Amino acid sequence: MEKNDSDVLIIGGGLVGATLAILLGDAGWQVDVFDAAPPSHADETLGKGPPALRVSALTAASQRLLASLDVWPWLVSHRVSAYHGMQVWDAEGSGEIRFDAEDVGVDALGHIVENDLLLAVLRRRVEVLPNVVWHHGVRLTGYARDDQRATIKLDNGERRQAPLIVGADGARSPLRSMAGIPVCERDTGQAAVVTSVRTEHGHGGIARQAFLPTGPLAFLPLMIDGRDDHCSIVWSTTPAEASRMTALGKTGQSRVTLGDELASALGARLGRVEVIDIAPHFPIAQRHAGRYVDDGLALVGDAAHSLHPLAGQGVNLGLMDAAVLAEEWVRARRRGAEPGDPRILARYERRRRSENAAMLAAMQGFQRLFGSHQPALRLARNWGLSGVDRLMPLKRLLIRQALGEYGDLAERCR
Repeated sequence: MEKNDSDVLIIGGGLVGATLAILLGDAGWQVDVFDAAPPSHADETLGKGPPALRVSALTAASQRLLASLDVWPWLVSHRVSAYHGMQVWDAEGSGEIRFDAEDVGVDALGHIVENDLLLAVLRRRVEVLPNVVWHHGVRLTGYARDDQRATIKLDNGERRQAPLIVGADGARSPLRSMAGIPVCERDTGQAAVVTSVRTEHGHGGIARQAFLPTGPLAFLPLMIDGRDDHCSIVWSTTPAEASRMTALGKTGQSRVTLGDELASALGARLGRVEVIDIAPHFPIAQRHAGRYVDDGLALVGDAAHSLHPLAGQGVNLGLMDAAVLAEEWVRARRRGAEPGDPRILARYERRRRSENAAMLAAMQGFQRLFGSHQPALRLARNWGLSGVDRLMPLKRLLIRQALGEYGDLAERCR
């Protein structure tokens, strides 16, 4: 069976695909989202009890985008964790830098949000848009393009056509592959361990990150039932170490050992650490698509770029992609232009590719700088951290970047 009544087909129903669907749906577009995940029933436990394993550190720009979609108030009514300070230090030296929201006159540097909670509220928002249809449990099996329309094949035997198609289907995007778009991939040689912990001392709304010999360790502050003694952990380390930590996270007794290691790696800044969940790990690779667009096709989020989690920018970059792409398409239609015009898609790529490439390069540079054991580099990075900490104008610039307030943002994000 073939249907041809959509303006755009979005492949992928994650955070970025859902956000793009809302942006276009609000503008009156007919949107179909194809999500490989099965339907999920509303879970009343979301935002309650222990925190989810996967979280995102949302910037102020992302917060403004979600507020413009009427998503943020619902999130706040459930569970978000604001942080107003950041501490970053070299565990092999004395270099340290501290950031504070007061330095730039804002209330918070960002918010930690559980991914499954954010996705649930985005889908809840989609449900009130009659022109957005969500298809659960279907996978892309084929893609072809003629002069005017794209045709996709799904594993349920259905074929769909539309003038525009979006790949929001993750770092190993099947659509990107089927469209013949090359990707540059770099194995970082690291894996990220994630878990949740309870700490002896409250985090005080401060995000902490220590650069260790094997990779960065982040303690992301969470507010659980009004208490500031929980953190989400992202520990980037060697694959062998990651596997060992995952094994420690499987039983109650071995979690004590993992908690002791976490406390020691953080320099006991939060006292004793209790691991309260399993500790899975995943390989870290940086990828960048050779191009973001093709004839009537655009890539967003991890399908276009994926990077090291040490700066926590992955979801934010994807949300900015969605906002800019929707802005370009909606503007084009309003002025009578064809959103599939290559010039429209080129504008989207021009606005986003350079920003994302700069972030990818920065993450690669940080990993190499802090992963080096050369004495000269160790000395230089410690001087650099401490020196920047004393230069308030430069610190303010870095804080503005951490807030997501740089580059050619969409109006909704400014």
